[in-house]
Amino acid sequence: MVYLQFLLTAAIIVVAATKLSEYGDTIAVRTGMGKLFIGSLLLAGATSLPELLAGVNALGLGEPDLAAGSFFGSGMFNIFMLGLLDLFFNRARLLRRVAATHAITASLGSLLTALAALFILTRIDLPSIGWVGVDSLLIIVFYIGGIRLLQGRGQVSATPENIEIPKSVPSLPMALLGFGFATLVLVITTPTLVSSANQIAQITGLGVGFIGATLIAITTSLPELVATISAARIGAYDLAVGNLFGSNIFNMFALGLTDLFYTQGRFLGVVDESFAVIGLLVVILTCLGLIGNLARLEQRILFMEVDALLILIGFFLGMYLLYMQGIQI
Repeated sequence: MVYLQFLLTAAIIVVAATKLSEYGDTIAVRTGMGKLFIGSLLLAGATSLPELLAGVNALGLGEPDLAAGSFFGSGMFNIFMLGLLDLFFNRARLLRRVAATHAITASLGSLLTALAALFILTRIDLPSIGWVGVDSLLIIVFYIGGIRLLQGRGQVSATPENIEIPKSVPSLPMALLGFGFATLVLVITTPTLVSSANQIAQITGLGVGFIGATLIAITTSLPELVATISAARIGAYDLAVGNLFGSNIFNMFALGLTDLFYTQGRFLGVVDESFAVIGLLVVILTCLGLIGNLARLEQRILFMEVDALLILIGFFLGMYLLYMQGIQI
């Protein structure tokens, strides 16, 4: 019964979050925001909302590891999807087209993830402001500073005024209404998803950390998958890749925000050290993509670019490593 409950709520969340990203796209178009903004900020934030809600609800169950697993595991899955893009869109050489454009975005995601891993490994009493740890506040500050940097470098641009909006695009009031309704569905459904995932962890004995980094992370990342593939199919490669890198940035921002809801003390201080391993895996996978793209490696193995192949191999090796540690976290 608990497995059926998990699958049902997961399906509802995927549909709601997909609609959330669609209406977020419409809002950005209607308000004059560009594709890079949509992909790196608005769409990424919309499709990452399930991770934030899952994290907050996990805290309500007294499971901070379940919350952390959702954020870090989602980051791994997002980079895995980047490798899949090259597999399914190999003729477009997608990763080559957007390498320079999203280098800063990917680097910012790696920086925030590495900071989070460092703070988790820091087993000393860091100061707090109220009940919120300074480490979480630093992640939030770095996120805000990174977004300002993206704006300054022109990676968050405005839509040209002479671009006509297709008549098929919903009106702004309709998009706002749809966005609000989809958000409400997520708020109502996510607690059930997290609760059933927690029960699955207890039944299987794998631990809430492993379940959070796999089942919940992959489920809450499916909207990113749908939005990314849809964008790539219409040739909006900046939107597709920006959504993935932007989601990783927002996930770390959400990790910092989660501390606001953890009133027992410093949130990152109670997260199991094993999650630093997941964070480092995210950084490694991101760097594999960055190095291959910026170095313009042209060699292919069969029909895949070397960097994309390394990302896929690294992901599965990382999942195996997490499985071997899963009983412990």
